[in-house]
Order: sequence, then structure tokens, then C-alpha cells
Amino acid sequence: ADSTVTLRTRKFMTNRLLQRKQMVLDVIHPGLANVSKDDIREKLSKLYKADKEAIFPFGFRTQFGGGRSTGFVLIYDSFEAAQKFEPKFRLMRHGFGTKGTTSRKQRKERKNRLKKLRGTEKVKGKKPKKEH
Repeated sequence: ADSTVTLRTRKFMTNRLLQRKQMVLDVIHPGLANVSKDDIREKLSKLYKADKEAIFPFGFRTQFGGGRSTGFVLIYDSFEAAQKFEPKFRLMRHGFGTKGTTSRKQRKERKNRLKKLRGTEKVKGKKPKKEH
């Protein structure tokens, strides 16, 4: 089943500023429901002789009727460049980076406490009022 998958790239662009190649990827997969992003990364790493860690496919949509998906791929020159420029959530999808551990309730309580403060107090925390 793996041999029936074809990858076609469109709108290929080399982005020197962000140290990456970016492209729209058409995946043709007749008879298959879909192709995992991991398989796509593997195939692209062979195709572009790039490190699998530095390849980030995302935003795939399967065409109505199946057999073909279209998405976006970023191939960074190195994993270091990827860590520098990729958003945290996308790094986490690949198992790199850590998620914040504070609970939603804690974050909301903190936000509401800070609403009562003004200016630089928000950074330092409120000081107790002096008594005359």
C-alpha cells in the first residue's frame, strides 16, 4: 500500500530569512483513507535529503471523494533553526518542547488578580499599603 502514495510539491519557495524551504504538498493516495504525517516526513526526508526532525507537515485536508490530500510543509535547514522559528505547539506535536503545567483555573485567577493592579505593579506584585 505504501508504494501507491505519491507526493507532489507546488509553490515551492526557499525562505532564507527563516532558514527553511516551504511548499504546498499534494499527497495522492488512491485506495487509502489517508497518509500519516510521520510517513510524509519520512518520504520527504529521503526526497530532500533532510533531517526528519526538521520537517513539519501540517494543515492537511482530504479532498471530497478521498484519494488526495493537500497540506503545507516546512523543511528547516537544521533542527536548531526549527526550534528557533517554529511555534511551540507545532514542536510539541513532534514531541519536542514542554507544555505549561499550570491549571486553567490558576491562570484565570492570576489574570483576575492582575486586573486590579496598574502599570509596573503587575510585574512586581502589589505592595502592602503604608499606615499613617
